[in-house]
Amino acid sequence: MSGDRFYYKQNRLKQLRAFCHAAQTGSISKAAERLFLSQPSVSLQVKALERELDVPLFERRGPSIELTPEGKILYELAIPLVEGIDALAETFAVRRGNLESGELNIAAGESTILYILPEIMKQFTLLYPGIRLRLHNVTGRDGMALLRANEIDFAVGSFIDVPDDITYHPIYTFDPVLITQANHPLVHKPDFKLEDISPYGLILPPRHLSTWRMVKMVFQQQNIDYKITLEAGGWEVIKKYVSLGLGISIVINICINSEDNLGVIPLGKYFPKRTYGIVLRRGKFLSQGAKRFIEIMDKDFFERHADICSV
Repeated sequence: MSGDRFYYKQNRLKQLRAFCHAAQTGSISKAAERLFLSQPSVSLQVKALERELDVPLFERRGPSIELTPEGKILYELAIPLVEGIDALAETFAVRRGNLESGELNIAAGESTILYILPEIMKQFTLLYPGIRLRLHNVTGRDGMALLRANEIDFAVGSFIDVPDDITYHPIYTFDPVLITQANHPLVHKPDFKLEDISPYGLILPPRHLSTWRMVKMVFQQQNIDYKITLEAGGWEVIKKYVSLGLGISIVINICINSEDNLGVIPLGKYFPKRTYGIVLRRGKFLSQGAKRFIEIMDKDFFERHADICSV
């Protein structure tokens, strides 16, 4: 390979890396911080790429930038290449039969971390003790921001409305239940109906989470009134307040155990089952560590989703 051609390819990789990070962060300065470069250096690399391709890749709006239609096309083409190169050392180690180092970043809500991930985390750390796990305890909205900024490998959670740039792959399914104090009148009601909830105050997670939207949708569809007396985060907190008689709540059955001493009424007749699974940024390359973690959750995952890129 001639010196000029080698320099060209090396320079193109730098340009594409600068372009991808600028696209993810929506900012030249933030991309520079990620890459440990100066802002003028990143700006020059992006401008050089625009000049060589003879198209504008970003619309510049003050300090922020947005991809043009051409920029979106290039980003979809470039991000697997950049991520694949950046993961080359890990990929090489894996191909040699060695998965002894690296870092895996996963975003999940508190309930997912408490009830779904513990056994999976235990299995993974026993199999791959050299890989450092970082759990980001965030809500769905913040998890999406981390995915889009490429700061996590994937998220685990539940989804109702999936954005166009995100893919959601359900793995687990759980049943909805109403929880009350153990001696609550609803527990002993022989012919329980959804409208029986109306006189009692509900304790629900924060309104920006999917449970709030689901409750609202179901009650509106049934044309039944309901009232919310307390907004609290996390199933453990909600169960505690229900046990104190501050209200009743709608949760999924994974969070219920025999020690809770709560009244539990199935709601499958009125509410859809709740799924939890893998949330990915569309086109995201998965490292071997990420792939192995997901396979512990679902051993046939990649047979069913052969289109997902992995290195």
